[in-house]
Amino acid sequence: MGTVNPVVFREYDIRGVAGVDLTEETVGLVARALGTRVRAAGGTTVVLGRDVRLSSPAFHRQAVAGLTATGCDVVDLGVVPTPLVYFAAQMLPVDGLCMITGSHNPPDYNGMKIGVGPTTLYGEAIQEILRMVQKGEFATGHGKVTRHDIVTPYQDYVARNLRLGRRKLKVVIDAGNGTGGIAVPIFERLGVEVVPLFLEPDGRFPNHHPDPTVEKNLEPLKRKVLETHADAGIAYDGDSDRVGAVDEQGRVLWGDQLLILFSRAILAEVPGATIVAEVKCSFTLYDDIEKNGGRGIMWKAGHSLIKAKMKEEHAELAGEMSGHVFFANRWLGFDDGIYSSARLVELLTRTEQPMSALLADVPKTFSTPELRVDCPEEIKFEVVRRAQEFFKKGYQAITVDGVRVVFPDGWGLVRASNTQPILVLRFEAVTESRLVEIRKLVEDRVAAIMKDLGGG
Repeated sequence: MGTVNPVVFREYDIRGVAGVDLTEETVGLVARALGTRVRAAGGTTVVLGRDVRLSSPAFHRQAVAGLTATGCDVVDLGVVPTPLVYFAAQMLPVDGLCMITGSHNPPDYNGMKIGVGPTTLYGEAIQEILRMVQKGEFATGHGKVTRHDIVTPYQDYVARNLRLGRRKLKVVIDAGNGTGGIAVPIFERLGVEVVPLFLEPDGRFPNHHPDPTVEKNLEPLKRKVLETHADAGIAYDGDSDRVGAVDEQGRVLWGDQLLILFSRAILAEVPGATIVAEVKCSFTLYDDIEKNGGRGIMWKAGHSLIKAKMKEEHAELAGEMSGHVFFANRWLGFDDGIYSSARLVELLTRTEQPMSALLADVPKTFSTPELRVDCPEEIKFEVVRRAQEFFKKGYQAITVDGVRVVFPDGWGLVRASNTQPILVLRFEAVTESRLVEIRKLVEDRVAAIMKDLGGG
């Protein structure tokens, strides 16, 4: 039995540098473990998709071989956005799912999102897959492979789901050379004038990194919106489970700002609805949910963790700063950048106000974007644990995911990324000077901890 690098088995998926941390052999072994789990649960069929990364075709072949070797049949969707694998897992008679994708990571990364039943595995279940791989005890059999078109039924389903108003829109769509180009026909059939940007699939991502949470990656979108006098701009990450947006003035609406728009629309439709958001989101979001009669819950970042919390709380909506937005309201509860952008378009068609005016009543705060601090994989969780210990002693500290240090006039957050060797920090305050003070306090403590652990 070959060896695998345990570090690629993350909190809610399997991910690493392709050919280095995550090898073809590892992908095949994970697929065999997944197939074994599916068989043990009484299932026989797994739906499989992949993104456009250069390593994905080879990984896809290994996944097919591994799954069929356990006796599982494979429904092969080919190159699709991750949300379409989730969609297929709920709409087709299948018993598990596997998506080969590096999502928003650099081009040399790749990964696997896997599930038994219609939902993804996370946490201890991912570690159980690792233990199965290490033991090498797998089911055996001879599964078959069938190709399936999920794009057409998905496009039909989204288009039928929307409740558009009368306003005609012009929207720029930046697929970032990933998988998001399938959104264009949906919008066009709904009467939206689409200005295309980087729709051609290219796993090298030659125009910009496929991560709409980093503002520099949105610069081409901003320019195109202004140049074409569009009503909005939409961007997707590499596998289209994240959405980014800019208004008609070229200003970015971050994940928590989009959640304010979506939550207001849902609360008008479903009074008292529960909405889940993660620890990096602005306090203005939680205040706005409460003001509009909703119940806001602060929770951990991570698509699988958020989905589980939504189900537990019967939430209508959930989301993250990273642009993962989850609609249970009129949808299926998984993170879907394309569907989320369609709901944004729906919302815009139902008002004559420009997008920039829709959040004009939200109190102004000063905040940083997500700040990413390089931190060795081996110590990043210990850094966060020590930060939690320190701040719990003298401050109000929320430790649902990392530590969110709360002040009367702002907050600062430190958490470990589950997908990269980094710490994620974010800060918000009611004044710019207070933002600087809170940031310095938290960053100085993090730097001291990292130095003490030999990572500074």
